[in-house]
Amino acid sequence: MPAHRFAFRFDPAFRVPLALLGIRPQTCAVLLDDAELVIRFGRFRLRTARANVVDAQRGGPYRWWRAVGPHLSLADRGVTFGTGTAAGVCLRFGTPVPGLAPGRWLRHPAATVTVTDPDALLAALRRTPADRHRPA
Repeated sequence: MPAHRFAFRFDPAFRVPLALLGIRPQTCAVLLDDAELVIRFGRFRLRTARANVVDAQRGGPYRWWRAVGPHLSLADRGVTFGTGTAAGVCLRFGTPVPGLAPGRWLRHPAATVTVTDPDALLAALRRTPADRHRPA
């Protein structure tokens, strides 16, 4: 299956501060295909096998200081890649993955992304390979 690309929703109030960090619409996306999930967020990358995504739920609205920019949750080590406060998707992983720092010492059991169409991302994650190849 070709990769699905999900853009991030940028709240106008946060565009300039995020751009100063290298986080712009052209440097951010969630990419999903049959094999893997990749989150690009400025200089940050999170990559995992699609099968490692064991749950996904819609979330929001969020408080700006918890959801805008790259954030690490001290409660559960989850990562947020956020560009707005309206809505997002929380992805849970079977095996924690790196995202904010390279190497093995910081791994995240979950990632929240503030994409423009959370429902489309959720629907794409729920489709199985058999669903994608079945005639309509």
